[in-house]
Amino acid sequence: MAGQIERVRRRREKKTIVFPEGSDARVIEAAGRLAREGLVRPILIGRPSAGAPEGVAFVDPNTSPKLDRYAALLHERRRAKGLMYLEAMELARQPLYFASLMVAAGDADGGIGGCANSTADTVRAALHAIGVKPKVKVVSSVFILACQNRQRGHNGLLAMADCAIVIDPSSLELAEIAIATADSARTLLDTEPIVAMLSFSTKGSGRHAQVDRVVEAVKILHARAPEMIVDGELQADAALDPVVAKLKAPGSPVAGRANTLIFPDLGSANIAYKMVERLGDAAAIGPFLQGLAKPVNDLSRGATAEEIYDVAIITSLQAQAAAEQGAGG
Repeated sequence: MAGQIERVRRRREKKTIVFPEGSDARVIEAAGRLAREGLVRPILIGRPSAGAPEGVAFVDPNTSPKLDRYAALLHERRRAKGLMYLEAMELARQPLYFASLMVAAGDADGGIGGCANSTADTVRAALHAIGVKPKVKVVSSVFILACQNRQRGHNGLLAMADCAIVIDPSSLELAEIAIATADSARTLLDTEPIVAMLSFSTKGSGRHAQVDRVVEAVKILHARAPEMIVDGELQADAALDPVVAKLKAPGSPVAGRANTLIFPDLGSANIAYKMVERLGDAAAIGPFLQGLAKPVNDLSRGATAEEIYDVAIITSLQAQAAAEQGAGG
């Protein structure tokens, strides 16, 4: 994380990050550290407790003068789905919704929740309040793996998707996940993404409908994102090991040097990142949500204060990238 922290530290403008679980001791500790180090401006949803850290702001939805505005914003977004205004008001009082509505309204640059709420509740609030980027149909997730072997990926860093959201993606969904993950890799790894579409087959070595789905996703990517450095189908060893790459996929622009790995389904992705983390002593940071119009990220309910701090750094980088993309039209 040292490189990401330094990138945040160099910026003059600090991003405002809102935390809906403002009474959680881990959140308070992480927010205090972020404020003390001058990395972000943290806002915690809830009432301040005795001994609250300096530089951390607290907002109580029940007394906030912006509650009516947020309720109206949510009602406008969801009334076509049958949401009544009074229902929107009740939802807007809830910390997860209030925090996401702060981000939607531009009063915060990003949000982080989930250490005391489920992924489903955290993602639902973000989807209802913020919505997805234009032309995006799939919200997915990415983990950043920091490996001991710095020869792999980008100086030991790998982006891996989708490990948490989309269970059994179609070819089109795989292509969308790949495009979103490439953007994330560019933002979070600070390098050009080299994308491997993974399978149990390399270049036709295996035959199955699951392989065909990956091959079709690669065709979609070549049509939709011809500038992307992407190849598949590739086995993981062919994607990561230059020696194996020469044997299994000679001439591939990706094999042996991939830094962004797209798995064919959630099962393989989730198993792989946990095995790399536990058996390879890698650090797994995430998951970070992809596809939302503005960044909101989900935490594990077992997250430590250190992990919450790390996610806030990444969320700040995502917010900066979103602002730059918006400024660029």
